[in-house]
Amino acid sequence: MVIYKKEETIGKIIVNRPQVRNALDLKTLKKLIEAFEQSEENKDLCVIFTAEGKDFTVGADLKYGYNLMSRPDAVQESLEYTKSWQDLTRAMRNHSGIIIAGLKGYVIGGGFEITLSCDLRVASKDTVIMMPELNLGTMFSNASTKLLPNLIGEAKAKELVLLRDRITAEEAYRIGLVNYIVEPEDLMKELDRIAKKIVEKEPLSLRFAKKLINENQDTDINTALETEFSAMMICGLSEGFGERLKAFAEKRKS
Repeated sequence: MVIYKKEETIGKIIVNRPQVRNALDLKTLKKLIEAFEQSEENKDLCVIFTAEGKDFTVGADLKYGYNLMSRPDAVQESLEYTKSWQDLTRAMRNHSGIIIAGLKGYVIGGGFEITLSCDLRVASKDTVIMMPELNLGTMFSNASTKLLPNLIGEAKAKELVLLRDRITAEEAYRIGLVNYIVEPEDLMKELDRIAKKIVEKEPLSLRFAKKLINENQDTDINTALETEFSAMMICGLSEGFGERLKAFAEKRKS
């Protein structure tokens, strides 16, 4: 259902329901929440988030959702299912490491929304993003009304939500939804390359960088300056900074 594995400072979280195109039911959402929380507890500096099979995920398991609506005794489970989407967003946003999404095939609805909580997105050329929520008469549930405009701007976000049926990998790259496009067969290699480059950074500085970029979007310049000053002082007094500075100085002398 969901695979989590740790390789030194890199975690890998993989949705493993290829038989249903990685549709997300309540059990799968709970497993994803557990995996991201476990990864944070394990202090993974970077997380590769991807899926087995041809598609990243077709989003909510509509067959499961329809079954919930058809059962009078499933009100509590329905509420839990809805809330779990938001809990997954919280678990991802609370992760202090860098999360890289590896997109491929169809990335639909809530399955796309959760990628907005990733720090970087890499798409294979066959990626197709769809946001059918309004056509189905439902609503977004993963802070997408905030995260999507922050990422690509308010006007473009409204265009995608209100007018677009699908977005190709090329267009997603052009408007800033994804950072890189690769051939399908090169996706995992590229994800591994980026993750290894990230974990070469000093962990304390890396975590501060993510935290401040996320938080300072909602602050004024003075607050941003103050938080950066505090982070700079903490990093400057850290053992890691001292060791790296010494190594740089010694290398320069030689």
